[in-house]
Amino acid sequence: MPELPEVETVRRGLVGLVEGRTIQRVVVRYPKMVTPEADQFAAELKNKTIETIRRRGKYLIFDFSNQLSMVSHLRMEGKYAVVDRDQPYNKHDHVIFELDDGQDLRYNDTRKFGRMVLTPTGQEMQVGGLKTIGPEPTPETLTLDYLTKALRSRKRVMKSFLLDQSLIAGLGNIYADEVLWLSKIHPQRQSNSLTDAEIKLLRESIFAELNEAIAAKGTTVFSYLDATGHVGSFQNQLHVYHRQGLPCPRCQTPIEQIKVAQRSTHFCPHCQVLTPEND
Repeated sequence: MPELPEVETVRRGLVGLVEGRTIQRVVVRYPKMVTPEADQFAAELKNKTIETIRRRGKYLIFDFSNQLSMVSHLRMEGKYAVVDRDQPYNKHDHVIFELDDGQDLRYNDTRKFGRMVLTPTGQEMQVGGLKTIGPEPTPETLTLDYLTKALRSRKRVMKSFLLDQSLIAGLGNIYADEVLWLSKIHPQRQSNSLTDAEIKLLRESIFAELNEAIAAKGTTVFSYLDATGHVGSFQNQLHVYHRQGLPCPRCQTPIEQIKVAQRSTHFCPHCQVLTPEND
């Protein structure tokens, strides 16, 4: 699933490709993907100009003219691409925005899990998961005070804590594993057992990991592509994710894989120790 760095990379690419373009027509080939129903969705977007494209957590928010916005969630394998209009549709191109420059903005989704919701601008935070989304993982919004209180007031395993979008927006399976490795925290460690020093390091690791991943244009493990059709490169810098059996970059101990919060989880048993005191 695209996480914050991948969605931010897509956003930045789309800004350069389609911001300022006007939508001439919308073709919805999989009606369940859009809200309201397909005909109304297409009618509302006709002749609207794409003014800005924002991101909140893992969601893209398109702001159009006339105070209309669209919340887009890529889910597992959704991706946007800008192509010439005469290019034949891919069988997984489900929503096509025909632009005034002769190109199409096409949404492709192999699993059909992605969703697009139109809403008046200013009401987008009332859509789906945005209603309860936590702070963005930036120094300004994810403060040390907030993170300390959130961790100390809960007794949850750390992997589950980091995946909870109502606590911190944007982290998913890949970056949760990487952040915990950077912080030397076991994924099954209880959140309320972290020391002040560990919380500070965890916070700094979140910022460092996401910034590096954005700079590398995201991680491509399976199918992620950016808006220009290119893969990310951060998979070449991963320390533990999908590296089970390979040596830890820090201590050379083989990386292990377990299930935590029903998610495949990777860690170093030497660097990330679980003791009776913090279990």
